[in-house]
Amino acid sequence: MLRLPAFRYHRPETVDEAVALLARYGEGAMPIAGGTDLMPNMKHRLFTPAHLVSLNGVDAMKGIRVEGGDRTSRNGSPAEPAGAFLEIGALETLADLAAHPAVRFHAPAVAQAAGLVAGPQLRNMGTIGGNVCLDTRCTYYNQTKFWRHALGYCLKKDGDVCHVTRVGRKCVAAHSADTPAALIAHDAVLTLAGPSGARDLAAADFFITDGIRNTRRAGDEILTRVRIPVVPGRRSAYRKLRQRSSIDFPLLSLAVAADFAEDASVATIRGVVSALGARPRLLSGWDAIAAGTRLEPDVVEGLAERARRQCRPLDNIIVDAEWRRAMVPVYARRALRELAGDR
Repeated sequence: MLRLPAFRYHRPETVDEAVALLARYGEGAMPIAGGTDLMPNMKHRLFTPAHLVSLNGVDAMKGIRVEGGDRTSRNGSPAEPAGAFLEIGALETLADLAAHPAVRFHAPAVAQAAGLVAGPQLRNMGTIGGNVCLDTRCTYYNQTKFWRHALGYCLKKDGDVCHVTRVGRKCVAAHSADTPAALIAHDAVLTLAGPSGARDLAAADFFITDGIRNTRRAGDEILTRVRIPVVPGRRSAYRKLRQRSSIDFPLLSLAVAADFAEDASVATIRGVVSALGARPRLLSGWDAIAAGTRLEPDVVEGLAERARRQCRPLDNIIVDAEWRRAMVPVYARRALRELAGDR
């Protein structure tokens, strides 16, 4: 049986109290919400914090609502004014996010992504904040301490060599969270609270190409909320490739979002892929292919092929990398056909 290391548990009631505790205990402290990823990682001795700061008592980090424009709404009706945004507290569970009418209407890709995380038990515990801040994963990292010791550890934890690239210069553990790709496609903004106050950061700028620590969140900062612009007429979709549809982490995540003109032509379109590298990646060149046209089969095919050419997965997951790459255009077509109204 894998046991948890010893730690002291704290349960603050405000963001300021939580930030103060993280600052006080420094590298020996970590925040925890649902704990669906952190607790197994602690049992594997990937993290051994002496202090866990629970965020579940911070009511200010809960709630889903549409705000802005000239009024505030809580039901996400189609009549929301331009300039409004969808605000999601970082403690909202993935299950609630997937089922919420405002999220399903204004950011369907986000609702789809949340609904495809793990299984229902974990979605009932896991939070949107935890999913955004999820640790990267790798075949040689997400193992027991005994297993990792037998291999000589790895660059991400306790070792000095990456067993994927065979050199020790850079960790290539994969970003494996579902919701960030959809949030980036929707131009979401993340709010972080720390000792120096709050700061906003675009979801697209939150992640960096470092498999060891792939976000710009400091150790004493907390992700408190997510805000998604409400854009009338925007459509989005999310697709996920995994070995077992009931629970597994993604082998490929793909989110698409498009704004359409009155004549149903594409005004702008974005595609984001993840689970292939240390951070989600915004695909380039899609507007040049689709802007000003309708999502007809030839346009969809052009976008899908463009995505395939830009994606080259590494062998950081025990599934053939070339097969994962071959599935990029397949899943791109499926998501784009949903945007076009052909499910």
